[in-house]
Amino acid sequence: MDSEFPDEDVNDSRRRQSRVDGSFTLTEQRNAVGSGIGAVLVSPKGQQTPIAVKLGFDCTNNMTEYEACIVGLQAALEFGAYELEVFGDSLLIVSQTNGEWQARDPKLIPYQRYISRLVPKFKYITFTYTPRAHNHFADALATLASLIKLVEGDDVRPLRIETRDIPGILEYPPRATENEKKYIRRMAFQFFLSGEILYKRTHDATLLRCVDAEEANRLIQEMHAGLMGAHANGPFLARKIMRAGYYWLTMERDCIRHVQTCHKCQMYQNSKNAPPQYLHTMASPWPFSAWGMDVIGAITPKASNGHEFILVAIDYFTKWVEACSFKNVTQVAVTRFVKNNIICRYGMPEMLITDNASNLKQPHDGSAMPAVQDPAPQLCSIPSEDERSRRSCQQKLRTSVGATPYSLVYGMEAVLPVEVEIPSLRILSQTQLEEAEWAQARYEQLNFIDEKRLAALCHGQLYQRRIERAYNKKARPRTFQPGDLVLKKRNMALSDPRGKFAPSYEGPYVVKKAFSGGAIILADMDGEEFRSPINSDSVIKYHV
Repeated sequence: MDSEFPDEDVNDSRRRQSRVDGSFTLTEQRNAVGSGIGAVLVSPKGQQTPIAVKLGFDCTNNMTEYEACIVGLQAALEFGAYELEVFGDSLLIVSQTNGEWQARDPKLIPYQRYISRLVPKFKYITFTYTPRAHNHFADALATLASLIKLVEGDDVRPLRIETRDIPGILEYPPRATENEKKYIRRMAFQFFLSGEILYKRTHDATLLRCVDAEEANRLIQEMHAGLMGAHANGPFLARKIMRAGYYWLTMERDCIRHVQTCHKCQMYQNSKNAPPQYLHTMASPWPFSAWGMDVIGAITPKASNGHEFILVAIDYFTKWVEACSFKNVTQVAVTRFVKNNIICRYGMPEMLITDNASNLKQPHDGSAMPAVQDPAPQLCSIPSEDERSRRSCQQKLRTSVGATPYSLVYGMEAVLPVEVEIPSLRILSQTQLEEAEWAQARYEQLNFIDEKRLAALCHGQLYQRRIERAYNKKARPRTFQPGDLVLKKRNMALSDPRGKFAPSYEGPYVVKKAFSGGAIILADMDGEEFRSPINSDSVIKYHV
């Protein structure tokens, strides 16, 4: 027999054949055994559907033939066939049904009338006589049905098989490939309908109720920030909703997106310390061509002369430090410091780099163009009155250039006062030289100073590359455009009664201007612009 489902091709068939037959056993147990009828439905593709029925009442041979014909017609109607060819081995039944013969037996007239009411339900139907020798299958079914013994009071509940009125998948997505259709069918096996509610079967045999977009949004808000919400992260929130018995296909992605847009989660999140920009290195081409200048202070307690600020300048090539203390760092004090400590000693610099503070922001002549950048990172915080401490800072070996600032400026190492008090080998060897010989040796040192400076320049460039590689590994680029909403990192130095429970960020603010170096200018939500720009490492993007 065919292993396919009998009703699989019903909706695609246009004509179905029906072979019917009835039989009556001529034995002494005729009344006890009863009668059996059989019918076989054959689809246009050759699929056969057998039908066998045990009759529990006494009937004649012609009555069984009519019973078999009626059973076959009713089965064809249930399967949805509307074009039918009927083959029977009873010439009497076929002729009476076609209207060639007239039924006069009172027992057969009701059968003929009932068939006449079934025939109009088909668009096309024919009745054809076929000999019993060509009707073995239906005859065998009738014989088997007649041999079944029915016990009074022993009712067998029939097996009910429900077929879908509509196909499981109404329509595939447009341009879906066969593999995609197969994947959709496989996913559909994980879901089933219980009434009007869709459920999903999980791997641990639990059922999760599927919800729509509105219900999903309500669940996320309640689970995240409701009565039992703890502002959990996205993946944990998705697992929490799943444990509650709910499911939708984009659950984890929707939870992550909701957490990103939660205002409190953004305000109280951990500070992001990863650099938002890659490191921009800058190198001075020659000694004293570029200076970085900044102010240290106010220093507590004040010095004995009342000074509490230190103005520091550092050369980017040699790392030479010039510093001076002041009571107040005014524009006049800065101008005097640049003139006496930089220009008069080392010549006119090509570039002065400051943090654009008000006391450092003043007009310059064309030979010294100020550059507004971050202050130099290496500052020597020393009292300006202690000249020996300042010189000791110049004699330290700099890792960035591989030499001391003093040797790059003067071509030789500085002589410490202790070396004079307790003569070292270098001092002893120089004291034995004549003045002319010492001067000649000094000139030779100055002739080699350019080579030493070039070596320091190459060493500094290699050092900057190592620093740049290490810095860029930690960088997480964040770009901002005018109009973006951002949160600004709070100044933790400000006193806040909430302590560590205070939010990490404040805002949101609007990006008014964005510069290529990572500096941005912010404005509040009312449009009032801030005076000073800030670095992009102090802000994060605000998600709405």
